[in-house]
Amino acid sequence: MRTRNRAVVAAMCAGLAATLAACGGGGEKDPDAGTNGVGKLPATKIESKARLAAGSAKSVRLSGNLVTSGATYKLNMRLNADGGTGQVSTKGSSFELLRVGKELYLKADAGFWSHDGESGGGGAGNAAGKLDNKYVKVPSGDPSYQRLSGFTDMKLLLDGLLGLPGKIATGDHGHVDGVRTINISAGKAGEGGSLDVSLEGRPYPLRLQRAGGAGVIRLADWNKGFKLTAPEKGHVLDYGQQIPETP
Repeated sequence: MRTRNRAVVAAMCAGLAATLAACGGGGEKDPDAGTNGVGKLPATKIESKARLAAGSAKSVRLSGNLVTSGATYKLNMRLNADGGTGQVSTKGSSFELLRVGKELYLKADAGFWSHDGESGGGGAGNAAGKLDNKYVKVPSGDPSYQRLSGFTDMKLLLDGLLGLPGKIATGDHGHVDGVRTINISAGKAGEGGSLDVSLEGRPYPLRLQRAGGAGVIRLADWNKGFKLTAPEKGHVLDYGQQIPETP
């Protein structure tokens, strides 16, 4: 009986060992197994490869919160080499931007346009109803042109966002929208910001936490091409004076 009991116990232990091994309990699983291998590189190399991948991409969707010059902007923009399209919101004000080449258009509701009239902008209040949800071409000489077009400039945004100041260290493996990632961060406790880089396919940056709490940006739809088309002339109106300032 003792021999039989020992045989039963041995069989149970063997089955348990096999189950644990199948579940990864027989040892730590390599977190970089089946990935693009970027997670095994030094942090500076990971950053370099992420920036190289981003720089060679033809399009991207950029969304999230961006704090700059004391203002917080909520962005949802699709960008490519020819321009961009999407929505920008800040301090209760929301508007759509569309840039095709050098031509920049802005679309907003009546509240956006009447705001300028409340600030002493003259006829803007009377024009608000006509401009409601219509495309308005922003003149290249308008003071707002450079600032607004910056939200539609893929290269400008990526170059300005992706740099991590300070010494970079490798963090944990994780996931962003179901994609396996490796995190890198700058400064003590990530105070210089952090970046989650894809471990699947090309090492695109997928999420950026900016230094000093200056926003969190997600980057998706890399190289998913789309076409930018200028609105028909009949749907474009002339504001007739300087575009209202946003905060």
